Amino acid sequence: MYSSLITEKFHSFFQSSPELIVRSPGRINLIGEHTDYNGGFVLPASIDKELYFAIRKKEGSDCRIFAENLDEHDEFSIDNLEKTGKEWANYLKGVVDQLQKAGYKIGGFDLVFGGNIPTGAGVSSSAALECGLAFCLNQLYDLNLDTLTMVKLSQKAENEFVGVNCGIMDQFASMFGKQSSVIQIDCRSLNYQYFPFEMEDFILILCNTGVKHSLGNSEYNTRRQECETGVQILQKYYPEIKTLRDVSMEMLGKHETEFPEIVLKRCKYVVEEIVRVQEACKDLTENNMRAFGQKMYQTHFGLQHDYAVSCEELDYLVEQTLEDENVFGARMMGGGFGGCTINLVKKDGVDRFLASISEAYQQKFNIELVSHLVTITDGTSVLSH
Repeated sequence: MYSSLITEKFHSFFQSSPELIVRSPGRINLIGEHTDYNGGFVLPASIDKELYFAIRKKEGSDCRIFAENLDEHDEFSIDNLEKTGKEWANYLKGVVDQLQKAGYKIGGFDLVFGGNIPTGAGVSSSAALECGLAFCLNQLYDLNLDTLTMVKLSQKAENEFVGVNCGIMDQFASMFGKQSSVIQIDCRSLNYQYFPFEMEDFILILCNTGVKHSLGNSEYNTRRQECETGVQILQKYYPEIKTLRDVSMEMLGKHETEFPEIVLKRCKYVVEEIVRVQEACKDLTENNMRAFGQKMYQTHFGLQHDYAVSCEELDYLVEQTLEDENVFGARMMGGGFGGCTINLVKKDGVDRFLASISEAYQQKFNIELVSHLVTITDGTSVLSH
């Protein structure tokens, strides 16, 4: 098990035993893409791709941290937190920074972390890193932080110290995850609700395109602006509207002639997707996985045609599943322009699915397709004291 490897590394690196072993998972998002910054709903879950932390308190204010997967280490003082060229260390420093700004008293620590979260798969290793350390320090220093406070603190660490303008979904899913369940998060109120996701007959498979097109960041900002433009157009008639969460398809239809064509398409996708998350949760309550899977496809086609954040490689992978009776649903996952598709596959058809899609992708793009089978797990938790 990975936790024992991390413990061994701690022994060899620091010549002592850790006080605490913690696991912090990555996440997937089943439905609800680009809805978070529009005040809508998302449907993530934490998964069995996770980081493990071995940590102990240390006299003074110095911290020594070792990243096992990278075979890199860093040292810093909690009294002098500065960004460095080691990006992974900045996520950890950001958490320390936020704890201190919020008035919590902590000291130095020794830490070894590592795990099996695949890089470039879009399952949010950064959130796992932030949440894992926040959880560790909360335990070690008896800070008595509740889970939502740790989630918000981890997000702020990424926003303010690292400088990445992420939403709250990744940290929320990593902390609040529950085995065999997905979490419907209301991104406006942060209310949340669990829905059953039975995996007795199904497996979720991430297929990594192996590409990341450079359009990503600039296009993400453009999409946010396009959504805001749509809201501004409708506010003239409905002053109570704050985000696309408050908009109905009826409103869009009534005033569509006033919208630039592209803005209308962006808004149409988001409004439909917000409703789709809620309807998909009803499917899960009824254990109707066929209907749920169809909504995954609808999300993909909306992202492909209306929101225009997909790419040739993602579209090809989704197309390959359409005639496969073992696949109930597939879509691109994440911001877009590369990364993974997420596929809902019947367990007895997994081998056939992997063989056919890998061969097709290799022939089409001359890229070896890397796939990850994932299971839904509990959120960040203590493994041992």
